[in-house]
Amino acid sequence: MGKGASSLCLKVLHSRSLLIASLLRRKLPLPPVLHPKAAAAFCWCSNYPSNMDDIDMKTVSLKRPLNDEDLPSGEETKRQKIVETCLADDLQGGQKAAVELTPECLTGETEEEEQDVTKNEDEVVDLDEPEGEDGDIESFADMMKHGLTEQDVGIIKFVSSHEGFSGILKERYSDFIVHEIGKDGTVSYLDDLSVPVDKEDPPTQIFSVLSSEDKQRLEELQLFKNKETNIAIEVLEDSKEKRTVIHQAIKNLFPGLETKTEDRDGKKFIVAYHAAGKKALANPRKHSWPKSRGSYCHFILYKENKDTMDAINLLSKFLRVKPNIFSYMGTKDKRAITVQEIAVLRITAQRLAHLNKCLMNLKLGNFKYKNFALKLGELQGNTFTVVLRNITGTDAQVEEAMNSLRDVGFINYYGMQRFGTTAVPTYLVGRAILQNNWNEVMDLILKPRPGAERDYLVKCREEWDKTKDPEAALQKLTVKRCVEGQLLRGLSMYGLKNIIAAFGIIPRNNRLMYIHSYQSYVWNNMVSKRIEEYGLKAIPGDLTLKGAAAVPIEEADVDNYTIHDVVMPLPGFDVIYPKHKIGDAYKEMLAADDLDLNNMRHKIRDYSLSGAYRKIIILPQNVKWELVAYDDPRIPLVQTDVEKLEGKPLPVFQKEGKYKALKMEFSLPPSTYATMAIREVLKMDTSIKNQTQLNTVWLR
Repeated sequence: MGKGASSLCLKVLHSRSLLIASLLRRKLPLPPVLHPKAAAAFCWCSNYPSNMDDIDMKTVSLKRPLNDEDLPSGEETKRQKIVETCLADDLQGGQKAAVELTPECLTGETEEEEQDVTKNEDEVVDLDEPEGEDGDIESFADMMKHGLTEQDVGIIKFVSSHEGFSGILKERYSDFIVHEIGKDGTVSYLDDLSVPVDKEDPPTQIFSVLSSEDKQRLEELQLFKNKETNIAIEVLEDSKEKRTVIHQAIKNLFPGLETKTEDRDGKKFIVAYHAAGKKALANPRKHSWPKSRGSYCHFILYKENKDTMDAINLLSKFLRVKPNIFSYMGTKDKRAITVQEIAVLRITAQRLAHLNKCLMNLKLGNFKYKNFALKLGELQGNTFTVVLRNITGTDAQVEEAMNSLRDVGFINYYGMQRFGTTAVPTYLVGRAILQNNWNEVMDLILKPRPGAERDYLVKCREEWDKTKDPEAALQKLTVKRCVEGQLLRGLSMYGLKNIIAAFGIIPRNNRLMYIHSYQSYVWNNMVSKRIEEYGLKAIPGDLTLKGAAAVPIEEADVDNYTIHDVVMPLPGFDVIYPKHKIGDAYKEMLAADDLDLNNMRHKIRDYSLSGAYRKIIILPQNVKWELVAYDDPRIPLVQTDVEKLEGKPLPVFQKEGKYKALKMEFSLPPSTYATMAIREVLKMDTSIKNQTQLNTVWLR
């Protein structure tokens, strides 16, 4: 996710109900920021590490008190509340059921997932004398301070010497816009919603066979807006050709609907319905795809306030296909506007374009047929347009900071969301896996933890701590596809004496992210030690890349290299280490964790670490910036791709205003955290723990 990171101050939830419910359960008073009139809500990053290709920038609110003028309008508030579920008819029982848009609810262990929380209406809460769980008075800040600071995960150094200043990142999610850079260097923009003319597509005239009333009924069926399980359309002037045209029209206009012909009282009817069971999720019919057309439809996906997997799952729900027929080069953050290329197997551009009428905060366009899918990691990087609102720095400070970012760069740390921000860091789970300490792995994931969590997770942990009964603890979870639920299900299947098999129930990529978190933790600490010891110049014994291989810098060649050439290894069995004291520091750090740097192969092959190399300093490309003045915090300060398509005018900036914003643009390679670049500009600790303490000061 280029990478973002966790909040430079406090991550803002789309729904404040989660935090309010958690506070009320603990009998705590609501802080001022949770007043109904407040625009922003406190929130926290969950404990699951992000994919290296994610761009995960969370909302920031740095040292600025709320006032009435800062509050968004009702329309803006509504706009930012995205419907995460849609009602679907249960074809078996005829009842309304919620269709989840995310594949996995890694509650408490995932980065992006958010679920609604239902409060117990009968619970009596005394807000006058709040007490903590052990009877001591506990403040809001106390609840939120159990996470990590940057120092805890080795993020210590800066490369620039300018004085820092404060600002607000993502006051609106449109303040953070990401455009993907493809492997050929092309930047993805949504600038064409038209459907390419394809001689293999059915002629548009066929759609006239459906009346306006038929189309309305079919659309309601497709979107689950009524209780009907099918729609029957009588075929007037019956002929095989006429029936074929109606079948084609329905399937092309209303993706997800299947059709069949039925005889009723001597009359022919075309019956449209939602396919059920395996048939609904089957791969697209191969025989219906023309040989002359590329097998994959590539398109640009524009999304607002939704992460990539949420969007893919939503598209697959409406198209009635499996999510795995979609491919992409990288996952993008939720709290942002992002634009990226997607490829899908044997789905026509017509069907995809029709989804623009059905979906909110998603747009599909720039359709092209090609003969290949996309592969994760193929991208060159991402270009960012970022607005930092209400900055406190002088023009001279901003100029110095941005010149340093452009000319010197920033330390390529793994950002805070890589490690989670709850009381149980993900790198601890990773370390326990590498130590082959499976009881510790189980305990770290399931044990009770301080801080704010979803209520059903708290109950699940309490049940586990009390009974060690996986079935009983699982019953406390309303969302069973979270990491805790998956592990408990595995323990129910395999027993407490076979934790390895139980842990294997969790999807492989999710399991590996724990040990990747530990690698990242080691790397951050070693890079800080390297810069502390030797500064910002290349020295003999540093490593640099020649092709894919790393080689030590020799004394005679040291003048040919700069700090921008230096790489550091993530620990593993297939890497070499610096030929100076930092190489020994790697061994010492792992030895302190009961690990052997020279034996990184695990008994279980999946958990064997081969290692990798990562540049220690990143120099952003195409760095541009400007200072803009504004009075109304609700107005947009950048123009999105959709606003350009709609012909909306560019934002008009004032010469003087109540607030000052820094608008910046830059490009980063993959696996780089954009928040670490912004950290270098602002000189601010990006951890939730630190920013919570800052905010509770100005909230009083």
